Amino acid sequence: MNHFLKEFGKNVTLQDMDFCTGIDFSNFNKIEQGKTNITFRTFLKIAKGLKVHPKKLLDFEIDLDES
Repeated sequence: MNHFLKEFGKNVTLQDMDFCTGIDFSNFNKIEQGKTNITFRTFLKIAKGLKVHPKKLLDFEIDLDES
């Protein structure tokens, strides 16, 4: 998660994200480890907490040929 946040110029901890989004620290930990999927509502809360447009969070390269 820290690498991800640094890409957006954010220097926040999971505890900071808990405070900014209302999403429990332990849930962020599960998201970070890929142990749970998030809803669109949660995705929007994360974007709002980071003060980043949701569109920017989805702007990444993906290799569709890779299986």
